[in-house]
Amino acid sequence: MSILEAEITQNTPQIETKELMLDLKNLKKVYPTPKGDYIVLEDLNLQIMKEEFVTIIGHSGCGKTTMLSMIAGLNEITGGSISVLGNPIKGPGPDRGVIFQAPSLMPWMTSLQNVLLGVNQVFPHATKKQRNDIAKYYLQKVGLEDAFYKKASELSQGMQQRVGIARAFAIKPKVLLLDEPFGMLDSLTRGELQDILIEIWNKEKITAVMITHDVDEAIFLADRVVMMTSGPKAKIGDILNINFERPRTRKTVLEHDDYYKYRKHLIDFLEH
Repeated sequence: MSILEAEITQNTPQIETKELMLDLKNLKKVYPTPKGDYIVLEDLNLQIMKEEFVTIIGHSGCGKTTMLSMIAGLNEITGGSISVLGNPIKGPGPDRGVIFQAPSLMPWMTSLQNVLLGVNQVFPHATKKQRNDIAKYYLQKVGLEDAFYKKASELSQGMQQRVGIARAFAIKPKVLLLDEPFGMLDSLTRGELQDILIEIWNKEKITAVMITHDVDEAIFLADRVVMMTSGPKAKIGDILNINFERPRTRKTVLEHDDYYKYRKHLIDFLEH
């Protein structure tokens, strides 16, 4: 057993002592095709604890986004089950916030109005001022205090994604789902938004599940990195515990003795 595997084994019981937030049991997804059923996911099992940040990596087409959309309640489950705090999901709900690769904003609405769309739905009994304060608070947290009243169509792609992050946190979900939210951005903007995301997450401690193709991003953000096997019939192939202290900075992560061990482990998995 390698040092890395020993660390994984040694740390697993510590994770299991926390409250189980998200439970995927024997998950299966099948798409019918003219040539017969195509099995995207099969026998996929994953438990994610309260306040945990999990990143998911795997080759394109292995079913990562399919799995995330099933957790979000946007894609029907063929077999198995998904539950949040023991309650089976039955479609989309405010207990799960989603940040997509494309921000999916209403282009004719302002930043504030876009965030308020969710806030008004989730907090209908709050006063108008209270709902506005919530939306403005999270827009300020992502650095958009000067863009409350700018239309989404007037914002850069990076600024639009900041609105998307604010919108997801503002509804106070139990689980935050992120589908490659920085995948379409340049490296500088990507780094800035990673820092903003982790800063807000450190304060809010919302259970987070994030898909990424970026090994360095996966390590920097996560408590655990989940590796999926290639499809069809994809499942969980390996799980790596990331034992860096929080709050963490990019500099301390890059200088940590274990960083390159973790990186090699993930790249070796992806190359096999």
